[in-house]
Amino acid sequence: MSAGSELISLIARRQNPDEYKQKHWTGSFAEYLDLVRQDPNVTRTAYQRLYDMIISKGTEEIAVNKEKLVRYKFFDDPDDGGQDAIFGLERTMISLVNVLKSAAHGYGTERRVLLLHGPVGSSKSTLARLLKKGLERYSHTEDGRLFSFGWKDVGPEGEETLHECPMHEEPLHLIPQNDRAELLSQLADGRSHVYDLNVVGDLCPFCRQMFNDRMERYAGDWAKVVQDVRVRRLILSEQDRVGIGTFQPKDEKNQDATELTGDINYRKIAEYGTESDPRAFNFDGEFNISNRGIIEFIEVLKLDVAFLYDLLGASQEHKIKPKKFAQTDIDEVIIGHTNEPEYKKLQSNEFMEALRDRTVKIDVPYVTRLTDEIHIYEKDYNERKVRGKRLAPHTLEVAAMWAVLTRLEEPKNAGLTLMQKMKLYNGKTLPGFTEDNIKELREESEREGMLGISPRYVQDKISNALVAHPTERSINPFMVLNELESGLKHHSLINSDETRKHYRHLLSLVKEEYEDIVKNEVQRAIAADEDALTRLCGNYIDNVKAYTQREKVKNKYTGQTEEPDERLMRSIEEKIDIPESRKDDFRREIMNYIGALALDGRKFDYRTNERLQKALELKLFQDQKDTIKLTTMISSVVDKDTQEKIDIVKARLIRSYGYDDDSATDVLNYVASIFARGDVKRGGH
Repeated sequence: MSAGSELISLIARRQNPDEYKQKHWTGSFAEYLDLVRQDPNVTRTAYQRLYDMIISKGTEEIAVNKEKLVRYKFFDDPDDGGQDAIFGLERTMISLVNVLKSAAHGYGTERRVLLLHGPVGSSKSTLARLLKKGLERYSHTEDGRLFSFGWKDVGPEGEETLHECPMHEEPLHLIPQNDRAELLSQLADGRSHVYDLNVVGDLCPFCRQMFNDRMERYAGDWAKVVQDVRVRRLILSEQDRVGIGTFQPKDEKNQDATELTGDINYRKIAEYGTESDPRAFNFDGEFNISNRGIIEFIEVLKLDVAFLYDLLGASQEHKIKPKKFAQTDIDEVIIGHTNEPEYKKLQSNEFMEALRDRTVKIDVPYVTRLTDEIHIYEKDYNERKVRGKRLAPHTLEVAAMWAVLTRLEEPKNAGLTLMQKMKLYNGKTLPGFTEDNIKELREESEREGMLGISPRYVQDKISNALVAHPTERSINPFMVLNELESGLKHHSLINSDETRKHYRHLLSLVKEEYEDIVKNEVQRAIAADEDALTRLCGNYIDNVKAYTQREKVKNKYTGQTEEPDERLMRSIEEKIDIPESRKDDFRREIMNYIGALALDGRKFDYRTNERLQKALELKLFQDQKDTIKLTTMISSVVDKDTQEKIDIVKARLIRSYGYDDDSATDVLNYVASIFARGDVKRGGH
């Protein structure tokens, strides 16, 4: 067997004929009524189906700055491996799902246009795409089943043809209005369901014509009419234009309302004699084909006014007006998105009042949590996608840090910097600030996330850095920061020199922060001698214990008792900015902590106290850095003893912080140059 035949056989074995039959089920109208009795969910409205689709993926409760939020796993895009995952917009997702839930239960929002509003690149399109492809997948599942129908015709020689409903409508529309309440009551059979079994709307013009022709043919015998109906399962598909549509405005000269509601098929007029015969009409506008599903309007507020009238009727009345025909019922979710300038025009245009009144605005801001912004970039720049080059540690972090800073408002609290505010938002603790302060900071900054730099700009510059250095095996943070800065003078969305200047200032803050990060890592790598840290900690605790209990310490070398070593204790405490006036409180806190552990039968370990660990590491670093002579790295001659010690530090950087040999060497050289300048801040910050 050839390789090609083997591949064909492999694919053939993976096909499931039974599953195919289920997805392409056809049956009579009577069989469909049996299906409805077994599972009334097959008759759900578009909003009900969309809401259930999101809930079907599950939820979890998360805490963001002490606030408990529901996280909908659907927005992680689990079916596509996170390709369109949305990060950090939990509040936006909660608002959206609440609107959908309200619409699903018929509380009023089902008669509104869902308007996703936010700056460029804030994932409005991604969100719409997620909903569309999610609904498509859901229609393939048993839980997401829905059905439509067609009309059977028998030709003169007994050949059968089937005329599908062009708008994929609900088969229960075939039940006469006067009989619906009674029949639906019997189908519900007294059982309680999440949604009431209800059918709203009438047959589309095409099916109405088919229905009336048969009523005439069978002398009003409705039972015979529905015998000509073939019900089929409906699989939603954007590519096949079934239940999922997208409309994008064009220039005014080329806009035509028939793109939304369908147009006359002039070739068929000769066959049917009049252009008002629905068989001579193409019900293939975006509103028509999106029936039973969802329609997305890209940049909805750029639509021509004529289109907006169609949009108003479709949202408020759930009806559209095809040319030459009566108003036609639709059942679909209408979702549009727009950016800030267009939305401001809507607010200031009195002629748009009707549209404003029929929209539910859902803000989709930029991310303001650093870890979420990093996740956005990790999705595109990871080992699987970036081949042949490595991204040095913190490369994506510094880019994300700058992007988030551009979106934050300066804190009104004079004791808080913008960098500290970003860290608080990201879950870091700072002395003097509680979780409640973070809530206050968010409330006083209503516009945060609606302005600033788009992730797209940052992604473009990371891409530039990757291709602009063909000989480099790894890309470091400075390469990306330089790209971000050089692109500012050509950035089309920055419209003032003041903003450009502010963004450059933020880049300098990020460079300072990066210096602090790598200095801290190198310091920790130098001081990562577990035995030495344990000895230093034991020595410190012995002295603190003696000090707090007003005792003396036994000198291990001389065997003599001595006063507690105040110099040693202060040399450690100063590393974490414990002032002289607070030293007694800090020492008592440490002893109380050790005492509480002892009561639980646990031993004290310095690694369980982050501040003390940092102080010990900085003290050990200060004691050891001169023996390592790190500053000699920037000279061309390094002695063997120093090189061995440097190699140990490099190995620790690689093991603990994700560096490779090249990036570890670069970082050590960089930190060495800082020490050579004598630019070490007090306390290792």
